[in-house]
Amino acid sequence: MRSTALVTIAAGSLLAAWGPGTPAQPVYEFDPTWPKLPLPNKWWMQGVTGLYVDHNDNIWVLNRPSNLDNTENYAAVDPPLAECCVAPPAIIAFDQEGNVINSWDTEEGHGMMVDRDGFVWIGSRTVRKYTSDGDLVAEIGRVPEDRAPQGKYPPDTEIIVGGLEEIRADEDARELYIVDNYLNGRVMVYGMDTLEFKRGWGAYGKPLSEISMDTSVEYDPKSPAGEDFFGHVTLELSNDGLVYVADRRGNRIQVLTQQGEYIKEFFLATETLQRGSAGGLAFSADAAQTYLIVPDIQNNTIRILNRQSGEQVTRVGSAGNNGGQFHGLHMADVDSRGNIYTGEVQAGERVQRFRLVQ
Repeated sequence: MRSTALVTIAAGSLLAAWGPGTPAQPVYEFDPTWPKLPLPNKWWMQGVTGLYVDHNDNIWVLNRPSNLDNTENYAAVDPPLAECCVAPPAIIAFDQEGNVINSWDTEEGHGMMVDRDGFVWIGSRTVRKYTSDGDLVAEIGRVPEDRAPQGKYPPDTEIIVGGLEEIRADEDARELYIVDNYLNGRVMVYGMDTLEFKRGWGAYGKPLSEISMDTSVEYDPKSPAGEDFFGHVTLELSNDGLVYVADRRGNRIQVLTQQGEYIKEFFLATETLQRGSAGGLAFSADAAQTYLIVPDIQNNTIRILNRQSGEQVTRVGSAGNNGGQFHGLHMADVDSRGNIYTGEVQAGERVQRFRLVQ
């Protein structure tokens, strides 16, 4: 969870924008001035697989430099064919004005967060902890590279197997939450200091040992809700101690306690197939975290939901390649002023900001 100081700043900022009492329906405006372009050093940002706003309101981006193709790397060949471009480093950090303030290269991955001590946690085949300058200081062990018996590890394997999607932390409790999408999706909790496994669960809070090893089940909007997640699961922690888990291809969000006790679930855009609609999670910046911000990767829009009821109150953006639109909307996070930052994969390959104006 983010720090109390951040919540205090956010509450003040949003009261100024929304007025006293319960926040009104939020209104966002695309900010074409952020980030500052062109990026330095002839970089062409690639698919964004991690995005996080830290406690100082800096925006950290994890992207995939290897995505750069032969229509984008004209400056990288010898001799150069044109002025631009070259592959960027995997990590790029921006300030509120859109300036690049930090960058370094590391193994590509998926999911990231920056703790209040400035350490950068990145998901790849496992979770790795770096200094803010990119020095590796620790990592969670993972399963051996050789195959498990019968080709699959049991669902209660306490070490990360694969398909890591997101990383979040309860820094007061010193606990690290990740989603290992092996076997339909497993929420895994580790000690933040020891990196030792503590507990985990599947859909509806079921014990890890009860997660189905059948990964062939497909989402069907006409069938009852799946007893397991459908993979590509991600999560976020609320200020009031709850774990929100987005089952992207299941078009649903489940709410659980930090011990994995199931509370409720709600659905969105249930007719969506393929990649699914519940692509990620962030919260509005008011102290009550009134709204859920959900990047919908398949429909390329941000869905703003009432956090208590799950009802959609508004949407931001649409499919397309222009500023304020999305092509592969993948990541979203919110700063202390309530502004939304997004990252795209597919043909989008960029970050954008949407300012909270009401």
